[in-house]
Amino acid sequence: MTTPPRKPASYARRSAPATDAATAERVRIARGWLHTAHFLTSAPQLEHLPPFTLPEIAFVGRSNAGKSTAINTLTQQTRLAFASKTPGRTQHINLFGVGKQKLDDAVLADLPGYGYAAVPKEAKLRWQRVMGNYLMTRENLRGVVLMCDPRHGLTELDDILLDVIRPRVEQGLKFLVLLTKADKLTRSDGAKALSIARLQAGGGEVKLFSALKLQGVDEAAELLWHWAHPHDEETEP
Repeated sequence: MTTPPRKPASYARRSAPATDAATAERVRIARGWLHTAHFLTSAPQLEHLPPFTLPEIAFVGRSNAGKSTAINTLTQQTRLAFASKTPGRTQHINLFGVGKQKLDDAVLADLPGYGYAAVPKEAKLRWQRVMGNYLMTRENLRGVVLMCDPRHGLTELDDILLDVIRPRVEQGLKFLVLLTKADKLTRSDGAKALSIARLQAGGGEVKLFSALKLQGVDEAAELLWHWAHPHDEETEP
C-alpha cells in the first residue's frame, strides 16, 4: 500500500503564522476602533434620544453583572461607563460615539442595570417600559450585548429581555451574551455555564468574558466591529 504524500513541514509553518497575523490585525483594528469611544448624550426617555442613523449597539444586563466594567475594558478606558455606588439608581440611556479621526461610524448605548431590589417598584416599572420601547422600536439598533454573571445564570428578568428582542433577532438583530467575571469560574464550570447559556440564548452568540484576565475581550471587540461594519469588514476604520 502506498502512503499518500505528506505536505512538507514548511507548509504548516507558513500557513499558521499567516492566519494568526490576519486575526491579530482584525483584533487590532477592532480594539483601536472601540478605543475611540466618547460620550455623546444622556437621556431618561426614548423620545429624548437623538434619531441617529448610525448603527447602534446596546449593552444591557442586571445590576452588578459587570456591565460598566466590561464596556470600559472593551474601550480600554477607565471611566467611560460610570458605575453608580448605588446600583439601579442611574436611570438614563447613555450614548457613546465610536469612530476613527473623530468621524463617528457607530454608537454604543449603555442601558442602566435592571433588577436591583432597593429601587422603588414605580421606578422599576417606568424603566422597564423605557427599555422595552428602546429595544423594540429604536430603528438604528443593530446589536444587543447582554451581560450575565455566570455564577447566577440567566435570570427571569434576562429571559423577559430575550423575549422582548426575539422578534427583532429573527429579523436580523445581532445578539451576544457575555458571561462576565469568568475568572471566578473553574474551567469545567466555565464550560458548563457556556452550554447552559447557549441553550437559553436561543440563537445568540455566547462568550466567556473576564475584565480582570482580558478573557474574551479580543473576540467580543472583533464581533462588535463586524456588527457595525457589515459591508466593510475588510476596511480598516
